[in-house]
Amino acid sequence: ITGDFIMKLGTKKNIYTIFALAIPIIVENVLQSLLGTTDTYFAGKLADNAIAGISVTNLIMNIFISFFSTISIGTTAVVSRNYGKKNFKNVNISIANSIILGLILGVIISLISFLFRVPILKISRIEKEVINYAMPYYLIVVVPSVFLCLQLILSSCLRSIKDTKTPMYVTAFSNILNIILNIVFITMGLGVFGLGLATTLSRLVGMSILFFKLKNHDENIHFNFKEVNRKDFFIILNIGIPAGIEKLIMRIGQLIYNSMIISIGTASYVAHNIAGVIEGYSYIPSMGFGVAIATLMGIALGENNPLKAKKQTILTYYASTISMVVIGIIFFVFAPQLASIFTKTKEIQEIVIKVLRIIAFFQPFSSMVQIMTYALQGAGDTKFPMYSTFIGIWGIRIGIGYVLGVYCKLGLSGVWYAYAIDVMVRGILLFIRFKIGKWKRISIN
Repeated sequence: ITGDFIMKLGTKKNIYTIFALAIPIIVENVLQSLLGTTDTYFAGKLADNAIAGISVTNLIMNIFISFFSTISIGTTAVVSRNYGKKNFKNVNISIANSIILGLILGVIISLISFLFRVPILKISRIEKEVINYAMPYYLIVVVPSVFLCLQLILSSCLRSIKDTKTPMYVTAFSNILNIILNIVFITMGLGVFGLGLATTLSRLVGMSILFFKLKNHDENIHFNFKEVNRKDFFIILNIGIPAGIEKLIMRIGQLIYNSMIISIGTASYVAHNIAGVIEGYSYIPSMGFGVAIATLMGIALGENNPLKAKKQTILTYYASTISMVVIGIIFFVFAPQLASIFTKTKEIQEIVIKVLRIIAFFQPFSSMVQIMTYALQGAGDTKFPMYSTFIGIWGIRIGIGYVLGVYCKLGLSGVWYAYAIDVMVRGILLFIRFKIGKWKRISIN
């Protein structure tokens, strides 16, 4: 990319459009991360095993979120493309179809998670003491996951019509409510169950507000559930299923990956989860910019303007990378202080510090993975990210992670070295795919 091209990218209109969409999403992601961090923080006041129990539950929840992503990502691509064409009739039909699909999927997942709760928790090979902490949190957070499914889809619908502020405000409110309820329920002696109940009630309230806001958004958005059609169902699923599989490949891989870490030792597992919570904040800018570029990609292609989509993607990558490099520096310098927030156990603190300093070095490639994945998915090119994730997670992160962490006895550090290699390889593959430009010719009809 030449200097002249970069200068041409930086038009005020493009920059304003990207940041106007991305900043509310970034703020929302900060608040969303605080929801998980709040539970981890309060769990740490109970016991280290409570942290492990909540972390295992969240890993399982992430697998189910992969299924929810099938609809939310398909929704973003379809709704934003129609919104760019100013075809509001199809926008409303797609919104109604997405909500119905989300309700059906959410109920199915909720039933499965309840009926098979014991074998699902045992898949992670956690110790019996950890299961005792995980089960009550699992029952109250994972089983009612239909609320989270609908919340994700409703947020995607709003962002696809360029409303990123409403999900931000709702997440802020949900976060405050969650913290208040955590304090109340912990004081009442409800323990880990209380933490889960606070999270689920916060999600239920957030989902209800999002639905009301979308239903009463403006004169162009007036969806109703009589307008649904089977063809639109298949359009959403055709785009979304590869993206959902990509997330599923990642989450199942992470579950196996975590089982491998458990085999190294409980201290390493607790340290890994603490580092993971902290690392989650480094992804906030790239996820915010990523969701923004997925929407802008769909709208630009709906306007039949692939050059605009390319310019906005490159600009978004630079903005995301600068943000993540700054966060990486903070992780490296303040690793001891960050580790001490979550645990007072010195052994665990030392492991967390090592991991955070490994994380600091691969931030530019993490940014590349996020932005290029979202850009391709926003264009409807969801299969290639799925293939690259399979190679990265199963071939590198698990395969090389086992060799370095277990066989070579490098412990948790070895596992995270493999993580770094995975991110670098996937980032390069996704950038090459974007540069080839096949996404410009994808039709969603």
